[in-house]
Amino acid sequence: MEKKKLIKTGLILGFAVLITGLGTVAYLFYMPHRNIQSSRTDFEITVASFVSEYLSDPAAADEKYLDEGGESKILEVTGIVSKVSEDFNGQIVLLLKEPDGKAGVSCTILNSAKTTASNIQKGVTIKVKGVIRSGAFFDKDLDMYENAIMEKCDIVSKI
Repeated sequence: MEKKKLIKTGLILGFAVLITGLGTVAYLFYMPHRNIQSSRTDFEITVASFVSEYLSDPAAADEKYLDEGGESKILEVTGIVSKVSEDFNGQIVLLLKEPDGKAGVSCTILNSAKTTASNIQKGVTIKVKGVIRSGAFFDKDLDMYENAIMEKCDIVSKI
């Protein structure tokens, strides 16, 4: 009799854990995403300033551009288009970089802004709004500078 009670309690407890887990997964999956383009901008900065902050002191730059939870603040970055390409997902990627800069900012453009971005030419100065995925840094193993990466970007203006 005691064995049946133990099995029954275990099954009820397992079922409760399963329901709680499924509820948590459903909550995270259906949680509304942050709309970057309609949110206010936290920082407006040039590519040169942004890259130099990350190259000189990455910890301080992370402290400045990330919130306490590690989420990126919303940035508007102004720079010269150095390269226009397409990633494996068919998204347009713009590299903003100063002509003499060590590194730049690689901006993955939202699909909703794809038509606007496809008209952007190399050498044009633009302002892009988005969030940071990673900052610029020097890779000692490859002996080269890596670009900062921004995602969920939209073109604010051509300058």
